[in-house]
Amino acid sequence: MKHFINLKDISASDLRKIILDAKKRKNKRKKLSTLYPDKDQPLKGKLFIQMYEKQSSRTRLSFHIAINQLGAGSITVKASELHLGKGGESLADTAKILSTYGDGFMLRTDSDKKIEDFSKNLTIPIINLLSPSSHPCQVLSDVFTVEEIKKKPISILNICWIGDCNNVLNSLIAASVKFKFKLNIGCPKNYRPPKFVMDWVKKNKRKINIFNDPKKAVKNADVIFSDKVVSLNDKVNKTKKIGDFKNFKIDKKLMSLSNKQSVFLHCLPRGDEVSDEVFLGKKSHVWQQALNRVHVQKSILLYCLGKLR
Repeated sequence: MKHFINLKDISASDLRKIILDAKKRKNKRKKLSTLYPDKDQPLKGKLFIQMYEKQSSRTRLSFHIAINQLGAGSITVKASELHLGKGGESLADTAKILSTYGDGFMLRTDSDKKIEDFSKNLTIPIINLLSPSSHPCQVLSDVFTVEEIKKKPISILNICWIGDCNNVLNSLIAASVKFKFKLNIGCPKNYRPPKFVMDWVKKNKRKINIFNDPKKAVKNADVIFSDKVVSLNDKVNKTKKIGDFKNFKIDKKLMSLSNKQSVFLHCLPRGDEVSDEVFLGKKSHVWQQALNRVHVQKSILLYCLGKLR
């Protein structure tokens, strides 16, 4: 049994095994319809319990499909439907109940501590579907997508992030350490990655380049990532934050400063941080990126249950 909470806590070799397995499984599904299970059905008879405390489109749909393709079943519950420390039942007791009924628990939450507390009390794997500090499933799938598009290892590519320093970027930074790729970040001065993230990078003898000028950040970039500047549940002055990022919009002019064959990726949903011309243009691979969530998450599930081939 292995948890999947943060990329920084998983070995580079295991992350690479997940990507390789996802590639093999995707190739074997070319002639299969969406809900037709994989021929080996490696998780037949298994049950996964999902809980979403935050809105979700791609994560919810892609995991539902992934679980079905592996031959398993799933139940999605609302946080309001469980006791979770209320009504006399502790979180530890809830974890024991989940462990009794299910083979894996998946949580999308606004509390890193809640994921930590669950991981300590569950006897089944927990998968982080998104937390304030991490979005590991998204970013590992993004690594897969980059290598699929570029047909070369991400370690020899120049990756750039333009935008807010959020949970997705935290996981991208962790990936840059694990997969040893060059990462440039373009963001305003007051939106740099948190100190604990940068301290971890330094501890692992890697370097992240941070620029307050997006034009410098995209220079020589093979891949440009971004995310919505103001998330739905951001507890900030949204007008001020949008103003702070007004010079960081990814448009055709900014993309032209990157490598000629550069591509654009975005985890969605999008906002004003990218122009329609770029988002819907030839350099954009956002739909391929979203679809690949299914394939990589299947291999994450297999990793957690010790079933990777």
